[in-house]
Amino acid sequence: MVDLVHELIFSAADHAPDVHALRYEEQILNYSELAEAIRNTANGLRTLGLNRGERVAVYLEKRLETVVALFSIAAAGGVFVPVNPVLKPDQVKHILLDCEVKMLLTSQQRWGVLQEVLHPWLFLRTIMLVDVQDSLKPVAGLLIEEWKAVIQMKCTAGPVTVIDIDMAAILYTSGSTGKPKGVVLSHRNLVAGAGSVSRYLGNSPQDRILTVLPLSFDYGLSQLTTAFHSRATNVLMNYLLPQDIIHLVDELAITGLAAVPPLWIQLAQLECEKMTSLRYLTNSGGVMPRTTLERLRSALPNTQIFLMYGFTEAFRSTYLAPEELDRRPDSIGKAIPNAEVWVVREDGSHCAPGEPGELVHRGALVTMGYWNDDVKTAQCFKPIHPVQGVSVNEIAVWSGDTVRMDHEGFLYFVERRDEMIKSSGYRISPTEIEEVIFSLENVVEAIAIGVPHVLMGQAIAVVVVTQINQPLDVEALRATCKQRLPSFMQPHHYEIRHESLPRNPNGKVDRRLLYHELQHLFGVYTQ
Repeated sequence: MVDLVHELIFSAADHAPDVHALRYEEQILNYSELAEAIRNTANGLRTLGLNRGERVAVYLEKRLETVVALFSIAAAGGVFVPVNPVLKPDQVKHILLDCEVKMLLTSQQRWGVLQEVLHPWLFLRTIMLVDVQDSLKPVAGLLIEEWKAVIQMKCTAGPVTVIDIDMAAILYTSGSTGKPKGVVLSHRNLVAGAGSVSRYLGNSPQDRILTVLPLSFDYGLSQLTTAFHSRATNVLMNYLLPQDIIHLVDELAITGLAAVPPLWIQLAQLECEKMTSLRYLTNSGGVMPRTTLERLRSALPNTQIFLMYGFTEAFRSTYLAPEELDRRPDSIGKAIPNAEVWVVREDGSHCAPGEPGELVHRGALVTMGYWNDDVKTAQCFKPIHPVQGVSVNEIAVWSGDTVRMDHEGFLYFVERRDEMIKSSGYRISPTEIEEVIFSLENVVEAIAIGVPHVLMGQAIAVVVVTQINQPLDVEALRATCKQRLPSFMQPHHYEIRHESLPRNPNGKVDRRLLYHELQHLFGVYTQ
């Protein structure tokens, strides 16, 4: 039985030592080699003085050392903090200071840039560098080690005790306001999530799972844990263009691919027919447009498509089985194995079928809360009251997302609460507007945002991306909205672009950045 996240690899090494566990470019580690590397590195971290529960950040692109580091930190009793490699120095500084990181693994180039913003070091005491090319210069107050030396250290520290409810990781997620907040995950959260997802995806040692999403994103990290739980092969990729993904899927006969809607939109416009090796693909992080879904289904008729819903505080909540796509392509499905999902009113009572309410998740995947933020934790992680059918003082997580459930128990995403547009007293779902715009054939991307307006509170601004060789007429767009949307949902501003919408570090459309670009459209200035 596996209780701790690093034991997923140790167990696989015991049962399938020669199976390929991890691949990056031409480098390959089988499960026996990966397990040995993790044990050796964990010993080195302990020798360097890593104590139980201390945080170690990994600020690297996807590569073998990144994965070895994450699981070695857990094996040594520490807490790994994967930092998205696209973040800028000030953003990295916030994360390192917020969770009091003691050790940092990065590259020499990245470290050179970080030094300018990190001094004084405060909590940081050890820097580990993966690719030392120049001589290491001593830095007062810091121990700087080559990663190769850490791996080769003999363990001089005693054994460490870790149990499944101990902290294993902190993942930083962007909120609607303020700086990113750290979500604390236990070993139990990660192992339970891996088991649940691999069960409904039907993963096996024959799978080759391509990881293109950041490992700092729970959806990206899940590609590792799911593969290791199933003794499958995980392939790491730092892609430059969507076309690169298609080529690698074809070249390596990839069987599983996960992506967020903006990436699926791009892939669907390319030669996705070449990805015939895919046994399944998954979508999370937002609603996949109907036109994109239909294009993928047409191009890949033998590929199972899983539409999923999740949020970092509970990892994954629902999935729609592929056989349900024809009947309910707009649904996010039902609860994943070993989880229960409710739709509740503000007073905590259950909503009737068809009635919108907040999605609440209970079970082993509910994380430990926000790092060092009792106020935000209390707002989202709350006890379940006996009126809801549970008599124990159990903590569940309130998602902040509005959904509805039909008479058969299938869930439908309505909108994230902080993305709802409030105009002239109406609460308006951006998704409803975006779906109408996506019905036009040459629309690549579309987003609806509420921007300040002196009379209405918020006016609706729409930004649409079209293909360069297929321009879209604004009047045609306006006519479609007038025909299919009620008057209170009519956009007040239309903007057509030919370049992709801005993305946040996890690849999702950056609504906050677009809001800041458009907020002064109607002459109202906000802080």
